[in-house]
This record gives sequence, structure tokens and C-alpha cells, in this order.
Amino acid sequence: MTARRIPALDWFRLAAVFLVVVNHTSPLGDLAPLADFWLARVLARLAVPFYLMVSGYFLAAKDWRGLIPFWRRSTLVYLIAAVLYLPLNLYAGVSPGEWLRDFLWQGSFYHLWYFPALLWGVLIARGLARLGMPLALGAASLLYLVGLGGDSYYGFAAQVPALRNLYAILFHWAGQTRNGLFYAPMFLLLGAALAKRTGRQSARLIAGGFAAALTGMSAEGLWLHRLQVQRHDSMYLLLPVCMVLLFQLLLACNSGRRRTARDLALLVYLLHPGCIVAVRGLARLTGIWALLVDNSLVHFCAVLATSFAAGWLLVRLRPMPPPRDSRAWREVDADALRHNVQVLQYAAGANCRLMAVVKADAYGHGARQCARILQRAGVRDFAVACLSEGIALRKAGIRGNLLVLGWTDPKLAPLLSRWRLTQAVISVEHGQALAAQGCRVRVHLALDTGMHRVGIPAGDTAALAGLCRLPGLQVKGVFSHLCVSDELTPESEAYTRRQADAFRTAVEMLHRAGIQPGDIHLLASYGIWNYPEYHFDLVRAGIALYGVQSDASATRRKLDLQPVLALKARIAHIEWLDTGETAGYGRAFTAPRPTLLAVAAIGYADGLPRHLPERGGRVLVRGVSCPMVGRMCMDQLLVDVTQAPQTAIGDVVTLIGCEGGASISAEEVAQRCGTITNELLSRLGTRLPLLRRTEK
Repeated sequence: MTARRIPALDWFRLAAVFLVVVNHTSPLGDLAPLADFWLARVLARLAVPFYLMVSGYFLAAKDWRGLIPFWRRSTLVYLIAAVLYLPLNLYAGVSPGEWLRDFLWQGSFYHLWYFPALLWGVLIARGLARLGMPLALGAASLLYLVGLGGDSYYGFAAQVPALRNLYAILFHWAGQTRNGLFYAPMFLLLGAALAKRTGRQSARLIAGGFAAALTGMSAEGLWLHRLQVQRHDSMYLLLPVCMVLLFQLLLACNSGRRRTARDLALLVYLLHPGCIVAVRGLARLTGIWALLVDNSLVHFCAVLATSFAAGWLLVRLRPMPPPRDSRAWREVDADALRHNVQVLQYAAGANCRLMAVVKADAYGHGARQCARILQRAGVRDFAVACLSEGIALRKAGIRGNLLVLGWTDPKLAPLLSRWRLTQAVISVEHGQALAAQGCRVRVHLALDTGMHRVGIPAGDTAALAGLCRLPGLQVKGVFSHLCVSDELTPESEAYTRRQADAFRTAVEMLHRAGIQPGDIHLLASYGIWNYPEYHFDLVRAGIALYGVQSDASATRRKLDLQPVLALKARIAHIEWLDTGETAGYGRAFTAPRPTLLAVAAIGYADGLPRHLPERGGRVLVRGVSCPMVGRMCMDQLLVDVTQAPQTAIGDVVTLIGCEGGASISAEEVAQRCGTITNELLSRLGTRLPLLRRTEK
């Protein structure tokens, strides 16, 4: 069975909030009490665990690095909701002390218990997750069993005096055990565990398992209800089993996101108790209490309709950001980036690590986004050009070794230390100044082996040894850079080998002096392609990591790399020109025939070379290659789409990438403009949003 791919997780949020309203209104209460118990007290208990699992799933998918922002956002929502329901608390006569206690632990209003459970639970779950998922789930299961004894199985647990006394203490501080200690960690960690699973199972098989588990939980709930042993009914033995299977089923169908569904579900959750009060108030004012309140099904329908209407109105009134693909954008293929990591790591060899160079906003691919993908793919070594780039990645949650390749003012050494960055030492004086700042700085020594750009002369062993012994420096590596490794002429090859020999000699001399220089690395992208014999501890993959070469020159090795970035824009305007009519600045384009002229919403302010049209630049429209014409504007580009007469306003124009069976490579565009892909890609403007290829 092949599951249909939809935003299943977000759509199910609406189903879950529907069940929450069911739980709080008992729609079949006066029609079929036993059926209502199953609907409102068994089936509806799937709702809150689902929300907790979603939170755990997405936090773990990002390696928990978003925990603090998530906690802050959730706290803010809780505060707003608590203030919203404060008048009802005051009307009910809740004292300030009671309100504060409830706010901190079991919710300041009956449906708001979810928020303190989430806020405490996510902290506990994160702490347990550090032990490893098997131990974490084991500990959470024990907590859940303790909570179960104070919930659906209380009648059994209370028969044991020690347990009865234990629960008496617990209930003195919290009215129920469905809280952030006993309840929430279990489902948060189940969601986190599913975020780490790979591969897909049969949706039909999962659906069958879920149906069986739900049947078992229904029997469990009805049995406990008949025995009258439940103190509450939020927790069942089979509830975690049901939730794992339900969540797996949703994941098997899930693709994409629906923000509207997420926002609407949250608003309905927050507003529906207020809508219950409003419906009851309306019933009292209009004298139709028997219809709107005493009739449980009508009451449920009225509350549900009012809650969704109020939520939908607020969703429609919210500020709406423009879609990121509304004008022009960069599109990043995460699968291609992960593929390139595997190819380059294999090319580097088993004893060599891959250092991902993500400077210049990852060569225009988005440093934060790419670094996160790379980190999840197992990369633990990164390189940037400057201090600010390194700090930005640390703030984005990137861990591991982070090397600043460019110059950093020694006065800023405390920032290097504060953000756990490793600094390249580009001269003896630079290293001495860094060491004199009063804080211990991690460094890699840059050796000048013949490029004569920056670096300590490779033959100056005394200087290198002296830097290694400075107490203010913690030398973690040495490296150099090959200046003609992209050229395969005999002269360039000979020069590259002299550089490599000088580097190796310097490293050997350090070893003979009793100095362990740490990680040794020489090769960048073209070194990986052309000189694999010089792999040391690390290779620095820059442009190769993004699946392109700097230019079309030949390389010694052919690696199966895939382009990561596509550049696209939309057609903003179309019109026919008669033969001889002109268009654009300077009337630079003259129609040689009846011409269908399109305006693409992208220009040189987005980073495109202004002279690209006059150098034969082209785009793909509906899979057809169409020439750029006239002069490129700051924000617009003229395209002759006569060969694609079906072109319509809003169509996508591909400037770099594939469409249908056609493609335009970054190498082609760079060659037309007399530059290299490194420059072309890294100058793409920041006003071009970044989209993941899977978002489309």
C-alpha cells in the first residue's frame, strides 16, 4: 500500500483539537452514556499525546537545538492564555496563591494544564534524552506507570497502603498525575524516538496495528470504567502503543506543512472553553437553555462551530508574510547535499574527515540551513571566513569544530573563546598577539608553502615551534592551501607537489621537535579532485560540496557530485512586440520578428551579473530554453519566450537548475560572464529566499 503524501501531521492537529472539544462537551452524554464515555474518555485521549509527540518529534529532528526558543514561545502562548482566562478565575473566586500554584504546575484554567505539562515535560525529556534513547524511554515508562497508578488504575493502586500514601502526597501538590513529570515525558520521547527512525514501513500494516491497539485500549477503558477504579481517565496502558502506531501512520503519509492548520488548531484549543461559556451565556439570555445546553449533541455542535469560527476569523486577521516563492528564490536540494557528503567522504578515505566550508553564506546556499543539514549528516568539522560567520553558526546550534580561516583582530580573542571557535593563525605576529590577550584560544597554524597570501613560512620550524609553545594558544591543527591545484599543466603539477612536499616536511619537523600539531589538512576542493595522495586528517570541501566546479576545466578524478542549488524567478509580465519594436534601457533589444517578450522578476540586485544577457544568457521556461535580451535591470530581466508561446504570468523561470529534460548549470552561467562559480553563487543576494527542494 502506497500512502498518499499530504501534510498529515498538520491536518491531524485539527482532528486532535476536535477530540479535545469532544472531551470537554461530551456530545453523546444524554443520548448514549457508554458510547459517550468511549468517545470522550477513550478515543479523545489520543489528542494531547499527539501534540506532545509532535513537539518531541520536531525538537529531536533538529537535535534539540531549538529547545530554548520553543520553550520561550510556548511560555508566551501560555501567559497570553492565562491572562485571557483570568477574569473567569476571578469570577470563580480563585485566590492569588491558588492561581499561582496552578499556573506553575497544573494549569491556570482546566484546559491549560497542557502547557505546564509541556514546559516541565520537555525539560525532563531533554535531560533523559542525554542518557540515550533506550534509557530515556525506560525512565519515562517508569514515570508513566507511576502516573497510571494515580489515574485510570488508582482504584487498584490505592489498595496498597504505601502507594495510597505516596499518591496522597502527590495529590497534595497536584490534583492529577497527567502532568509534566509522569505524563508528558513519555510522549515527548516517543516522538523524539520516531524522529530518528529511518526507512518506511507499510502503511497498511501500521493501520492494522493501530486498529488492533485502539480496540485493545477501548476494551481496557471500558473494563476500568465498569469496575469504577478510575480516579481520572487520561492514562491507559495501551495509550503509548496506540500513539506510536498512529504517529507512524501519519508519518507514512506526511509531506509538507500547513501553517493555517497549525494555527487554527492552536486557536481552537485556546478558545473553546471561552466559547463554552459564551454558548451557555447565549442560552441563558435567549431562554433556549434546554436546546443549547441540556441537549448535549447540540451543545457540542454549537461550541465546535463557535470555536472554529472564532479561530478561523483570527487566522484570517493575522499578518500574512508573502510566500517565499512569490518573486525570485534560491532552491536548495538537501538530498543532493547529503549525497555529496557521502561521495566526498568516500573520496577522502576512511581515515580522513570531511571539513565543510560554509563561508560566504555557504557559497550562496545558506550557511545556517546547509550547516544544519550537514550536521545531521554526520559532519563535525566546519570552516568559515570570519568571526561573525562563526558566531552566527554557533547561534544557529552548530556544534563541533568551527575553524575561522580568515583574519580576526587579536583584540577579539575573548569572542573566539566565548563561542568555542578555532582561529587560523596567519602570521607569527598574529599568533603572538592572540596569545597575549589573556585567554586561551584554539588555533590552527596556517603554513605558507608558496601561495604567499597568508601564513607562516613552512620552513621556519623555530617560529612554528615557538607558537606551539605559547601558553595562550591551544594548537589544534596545521594547514596550508594549494594555489594551482585546479590546473593540470606540467608546470602547475610540479608547483603543487613542491607545495605538498614543503608542507609535509614542516609537519615532520614539528613531530621531530616533540610537538603534536593536531589535525593536518592541505586539500581543498580541487585537491580532492586532483591530488588524493595528499589526504591527511581533514579535507576542506568548499565548492565541490555544493556539486559544482569553479569552471569547466578537467579534473583528474570524476566524482558523482550533484548540484545543490537552483535559481528561479516568476514571470511578472508578458506582451507581444512587432518586428522592429524596441524594449528596455537604451532600447537595447530590437525585435527581429513578432516577439513574445516576458519580464522575469529578478535582476542584478539579486546578484546576477548585469552583462549576462549580452553574453548569451538564457533561462528555461516550461522546459524550453529562452534567451535573455536587452539590458538587465536592477530588479527585472527581459526574456524572449516566443518559442514557449504558452507562457503565462506567474510561470517559473529557471536561471540555474533543471526543468523537464533541460538544464542550465552554474558553470555555464559563470563561463558566459568570464568568472567562476565561486563568485557567481556567493554573490547571490540575501533578498532571495531559501527554499528546500522538498518544499516545492
